[in-house]
Amino acid sequence: MNRIRALKYITLAAFAIIVVRLFFIQIIEHDKWLAKADEQHTLLETITAERGEIYMMDGEEPVAVVLNQAVYQVIIDPAVTPKDQIKDALEKHAKEYLTADLDEVYKTEGLRYYIVAKNVPYTNAQKIAEEGIDNVWLKEGNRRVYPEGEMGSTILGFVNSDGLGQYGVEGSLNNILTGKDGLLKSISDVNNVALSIGKDNIKIPAEDGKDIVLSIDRGLERGVEEVLAGKINSTAATNAAALVMNPKTGEVVAMTALPGYNPGDYGNVKDASTYINQITEVPYEPASIFKNFVFSAAINEGKMTADTTYLNTPSIEIDGNTIWNAEQRAKLNNQTITMRDALYWSLNVGSIQALKFLGDNPNEITAAGRERLYDYYYNKFRFGHATGIELIEQEGFIWEPHAEIYGLNAAYANMTFGQNLSATMIQTATAFSSVVNGGVWRTPSVVKGTLEKDGSIKPLENHEKTEDQILTAETSATMRSLLVNNRSYKARAGIDKAGYDVGGKSGTAQVIVDGAYDESMSNLVGSYIGFVAPSGQMPEYVIMVKMWGEGKALSGGEAQLLFDDLSNYVINYLKIKPGGV
Repeated sequence: MNRIRALKYITLAAFAIIVVRLFFIQIIEHDKWLAKADEQHTLLETITAERGEIYMMDGEEPVAVVLNQAVYQVIIDPAVTPKDQIKDALEKHAKEYLTADLDEVYKTEGLRYYIVAKNVPYTNAQKIAEEGIDNVWLKEGNRRVYPEGEMGSTILGFVNSDGLGQYGVEGSLNNILTGKDGLLKSISDVNNVALSIGKDNIKIPAEDGKDIVLSIDRGLERGVEEVLAGKINSTAATNAAALVMNPKTGEVVAMTALPGYNPGDYGNVKDASTYINQITEVPYEPASIFKNFVFSAAINEGKMTADTTYLNTPSIEIDGNTIWNAEQRAKLNNQTITMRDALYWSLNVGSIQALKFLGDNPNEITAAGRERLYDYYYNKFRFGHATGIELIEQEGFIWEPHAEIYGLNAAYANMTFGQNLSATMIQTATAFSSVVNGGVWRTPSVVKGTLEKDGSIKPLENHEKTEDQILTAETSATMRSLLVNNRSYKARAGIDKAGYDVGGKSGTAQVIVDGAYDESMSNLVGSYIGFVAPSGQMPEYVIMVKMWGEGKALSGGEAQLLFDDLSNYVINYLKIKPGGV
């Protein structure tokens, strides 16, 4: 009897627990369990946004140079997908696109979803589908296609296997190109079949990425790369870089560094440094090219003119360091010469003299001179800053005028001829453009904007551009005259033909090896920067080139020959009409 009574009480207690639990589930926790039920009968699928394409200019028309191609992922459920069948199908139709070892996949317990192949072309995917293998899914996506091969790789960058833009505009404008994925949510039945009708069906459409139009001229870009390749083949240089910029607008119409790579086969490179944009991401010492900027500063401040004179000595000692002129001639040594001649002969003592003039004392470097030079270098010409171009940049380095270092005056003396500092090619070309374009510093650009559906080009949003008058028009005109004068005994390749003004300045930089400048001169970087203009008119284009190689001695003179070849090519390709004839 006691056992029956005990069993009765136990049964009642169990029943009471069940009733209470049901009350909590059905009343108190109703929403929670309803949501769990919905989860088991809800299908969620990402709608992948299509990545924006990239265009270059062909005359006035944008032409696609980066495209999307439909490709597929092969997805299996290892718990139910027949291993032998899918393995055989992948071997026959997608062997080069496999991303997993099937034997290892099938050894892993609990896997119900696995991507075994990526970037499978449409025809290959169709052949897999025709095999009729159960529980195999083909998910459509896009693969980047670069039909121009290596052309423009410096600017374009690439998209990696995870769909992320790397380097170039693919990397710097990845957010604009990527867009936003959408979402498809539908309620399914017990067999996991989507129901087409129901208030809970949701579709958030994908927002495709924007198409980007570059200011790069496709034909000019290809021609510049061919000229650079020819120069590498005919000189000791293993590397060369060049850019062509319109100083009136700041637009870059060609930009390249060789050797390049094929963005569509980006893994096939010997050195990952090949991906880096040498023009925007690699600060270096441009050497005597910087004499343009200290001369501009001193003239603009009214501290000297082109005809101001000084006593030119073969060398000068500053802070215990002896700085020599590379040019040693009897008609120059210990002679009173003009600043025009100092720039013409690229005399280091002459550029240091300009710094002295800036400091109001022709006999020594002063704090005032350092402060004024820093103001021009850092604040006006913007060395040590990112320029704002739509690419990844490095800032470079400029010594502050009161830096607590030994030999600060010697450091500033070296800065007048472009050593003991670092700047990128894009910074240097932008600053030089302001020297010759009437004195206006303009934010450089490689992007015209986004290509709209109606064919118009819309400027990038939230991308501000600066125009700042940093030199007077008179200073700029004086500098153009000095730069044209520079070439009067150095003209090459018939570029100084009737109807054109061509001016420029070379630079031969020592390279730091093991923490010190290589005094053997076996490592030198050659640079040249100049402009092309119809006679008597404002410059149409600024061109900068750089040549280098590990253990190679490349001079500014060799870089000038490359500049001359490019200048001739630019004049002919862009049909720049001569002036004054």
